[in-house]
Amino acid sequence: MVITVILILLLTMVCSFIGTVSGFGISTTMIPILTMVLPLPQVLLFVGVVHWFNDVWRLVLFRAGLNWRLCVLFGIPGIMLSFVGASLLFLVDTSILIRALGFFIAVYVAFLFRKPSFKIPALPLTAIMGGGLSGFFAGIFGMGGIVRTVFLTAFDLPKEVYLTTGAVIALIVDSTRLVNYVVEEVRLEVWLLWTLFVAIFLSLVAARIAKVVVDKIPQEKFRLVVGLFLFLVALKLLIMP
Repeated sequence: MVITVILILLLTMVCSFIGTVSGFGISTTMIPILTMVLPLPQVLLFVGVVHWFNDVWRLVLFRAGLNWRLCVLFGIPGIMLSFVGASLLFLVDTSILIRALGFFIAVYVAFLFRKPSFKIPALPLTAIMGGGLSGFFAGIFGMGGIVRTVFLTAFDLPKEVYLTTGAVIALIVDSTRLVNYVVEEVRLEVWLLWTLFVAIFLSLVAARIAKVVVDKIPQEKFRLVVGLFLFLVALKLLIMP
């Protein structure tokens, strides 16, 4: 039990650090690992709470980049169309879809490294279209953070704006998800609940460390750093959908 708790806390710190730097990846990394030792409903609740707090930490730590106009233009169409995409989720082979997503992300990242100056202007129309498409495909693939990151990086936003925009949208989605878990009466065992309290604190510690790292990354290199994390996820999706 003690070893399990320690491993969960270490995993939380690592994933919170990655999630703060890249703007995504907490659920993608934590859920497959924790399901090896915990029931899926408890894993979803545990990771959902950690993810929610990481959204809050990003908003607080990078609040100087908060752009409500972009959050609204990108976020509202994305959240609305995610429900449309989700309605199509069970009509196709999920494994094929996920591999297709991995292939697309890998090609996209390769393009970014070859054409680092590529940029789509974050105009109202492009923000609405990007948000709508990201939400639609996030609903189909069931991986909101990854798909949202692909579209947001195309705008080549200042790193603070990129991180807070993603955090606002994720916070809304995560809040809805957590309410659903509560309604479905998902509960954590006592030892896991205490582990969660410590994990929340450690996620803040990891986020603050990540903030120092992000501040040291030059703006012109930041998108490539995020692209590297995207490429690693793409490989994972191609190998283990």
